[in-house]
Amino acid sequence: MSNAIFPVLPGITWDTIKTPIFNTVTKKAVSGRETRVAYMATPMYTFKLNFEFLRDKMSEQVPASPFDELKQLMGFFISRQGSFDSFLFEDTTDNLATSQQFGTGNGSTTTFQLARDFGGGTSFLEPVMNINGTPTITGGSVASISSTGMVTFSSAPANGTALIWTGNYYFRCRFDTDTTDFQQLMQDYWTNGGLTLYGSLSNKL
Repeated sequence: MSNAIFPVLPGITWDTIKTPIFNTVTKKAVSGRETRVAYMATPMYTFKLNFEFLRDKMSEQVPASPFDELKQLMGFFISRQGSFDSFLFEDTTDNLATSQQFGTGNGSTTTFQLARDFGGGTSFLEPVMNINGTPTITGGSVASISSTGMVTFSSAPANGTALIWTGNYYFRCRFDTDTTDFQQLMQDYWTNGGLTLYGSLSNKL
């Protein structure tokens, strides 16, 4: 499990597809009545990315060409050994928690997991385990914040105290396959027509 960050490249297209995934088993009786069992409390996600251009100026190799998106993306894929190693991915549409409540003090608990609810409120919190930068915490005196987003207060927040955080985060992802196709359009220009990432806000991978 690495903390390498997926590269931000100019050639990515707007038609990114993001899909939340749950795992529910449904059993249906002969009467038609259903019984459902949810095996996942929080979703996994897939991100389908397309790159309409990846530059690679072959005439400038040493030092590296300033137009090297092909090497950045293909090199990142190779370094991860395809789907073997996980990495951090910044979803530009979902990377910031603003005044998000992640817990409520009870006078005895000192450790709380950072979480966010996509859409606001606290009705469906997903744990956030890969923090980008140092978050701002209110509601008590913070002793430490772990690398997995676990906040420890120096003393237990008072009963009923809302614990609030603001900060950025990553998704932990892996590539969904061990292969991906790069197509050369013309000299120094390539494309990648479909790269799928699989991951979550936690460290399930």
